[in-house]
Amino acid sequence: MPKKKEIDSHKLIKMIKDEIEQKEIMNAFGFKNSSQLKIAYTNALMELGQVPEIKTRRKSSARKQEKEAVISKRGSLVVPRQIIEEFGFEIGDTFQVRKTKVGISLRKK
Repeated sequence: MPKKKEIDSHKLIKMIKDEIEQKEIMNAFGFKNSSQLKIAYTNALMELGQVPEIKTRRKSSARKQEKEAVISKRGSLVVPRQIIEEFGFEIGDTFQVRKTKVGISLRKK
């Protein structure tokens, strides 16, 4: 799974406040387009408390249900990253699925 790109929020905000050209900022952080830069800038401002974070139901309920898997619109079983890391699962792992008396069982092959 691709990981979220870690950026130095202070450095990004300083470069923007110092009116450094967009192209130079994008090169410094490895952004491929201006949308990535704008999203990173907004996230940096929220992270540092300069702009209030947008509250959503999805984010708050995701914290409460960290140990729950969900069936997506495409029919895939979505397992939270916390569980994947806890059990040491990796991309491409396969599982045997069985019906049990109390529900289902997933056994790593």
